[in-house]
Amino acid sequence: MDGLSGVAADVPEDGAIVLFDGVCNFCSWSVRFLHEHDDGSLRFAPLQSDIGRELLAAHDLPTDYFDSLVYLQDGEAHLKSDGAVRIARHLDRPWRWLRWFRYVPRPVRDAGYDVLGRVRYRVFGKREACMVPDADLRGRFLGEPTPVGEAAGSDD
Repeated sequence: MDGLSGVAADVPEDGAIVLFDGVCNFCSWSVRFLHEHDDGSLRFAPLQSDIGRELLAAHDLPTDYFDSLVYLQDGEAHLKSDGAVRIARHLDRPWRWLRWFRYVPRPVRDAGYDVLGRVRYRVFGKREACMVPDADLRGRFLGEPTPVGEAAGSDD
């Protein structure tokens, strides 16, 4: 990943990275779910973190983009339902079968994704600061946790 400074020095060359909205309760729960059910290859970072913003910039995405998870692998960024479908490849059964949603047309998948994105804060709530992972999950995070009160994000 050319163009990344020392902040992203611990970015794995061969792994997949999931950037997520660190203040969204649903997104934080999703990261814990992925940690429990993936093949161990996924790494995580809040979109609002220094490394999250740096990875967004490195993929020509706005550094204040918090409306979708971002799945990074092999130098490519995949947003919305494309990212979610690709993440499913890393999960154990039966969750891995969600990858078959790739055959649903993207506009249909993204419409469902956008509905969840619009209501996620109202339904699941929002934190004042980015999620700080527990010790078990911490080893899968890139960079340092965002200090309390320094999170940014949209107010959807």
